[in-house]
Amino acid sequence: MRHEDIWRAIDTLAAERGLTASGLARRAGLDPTTFNQSKRATADGRARWPSTESVSKVLGATDATLEEFASLVSGARALPTGVGRATIRRLPMISISQAALPGFFDEAGNPSGKDWDETALPDVSDPHAYALEVSGDTLEPVYRDGDFLIISPLAPIRRGDRVVLRDRKGRVMVRQIVRRSPRTVDARSLNPARADTRLETEAIAWMHRVVWASQ
Repeated sequence: MRHEDIWRAIDTLAAERGLTASGLARRAGLDPTTFNQSKRATADGRARWPSTESVSKVLGATDATLEEFASLVSGARALPTGVGRATIRRLPMISISQAALPGFFDEAGNPSGKDWDETALPDVSDPHAYALEVSGDTLEPVYRDGDFLIISPLAPIRRGDRVVLRDRKGRVMVRQIVRRSPRTVDARSLNPARADTRLETEAIAWMHRVVWASQ
């Protein structure tokens, strides 16, 4: 067994169940960062292996057998069922709360910096696509804690689309577009307990479309 084969097997179990690596760790009762890319090597670059206890909890959380896991490790079944090798891509991923912090996006709104984790998700054609993981209940009932969203900066945005937008004050919001004019954007909150938003177009730093979401 190789270090990368073990981690690929864990990533595949997560992808097959519509989870990120951190979502899988949470479902297994582990710290959400247990399977993050940053935890797969030590500070001096040595390979860090998942514990047998962690693997056991993953199998229990995903209802997978040891034989299934072994087939993923060996490469006999290395990708989610029905998904071709060309349609799987590793995307940079952070939580939505992290997206409001400085250093994660460049001025154009594309992912930047070295502090992003990664996740294996269905591919999209946008080379700048990235993933955001939902944390908490602020986007319920549309998105729940642990769901993840694929965001495409290049996808066209129309009325009714769900978007991630950042204003000039640095606030990051997930909204549904109700009306868009040259001067203003009206956006509906996904949580009915939260207020809808009207922004001047000049007050928006960038706005990207949600093209896929796990459920």
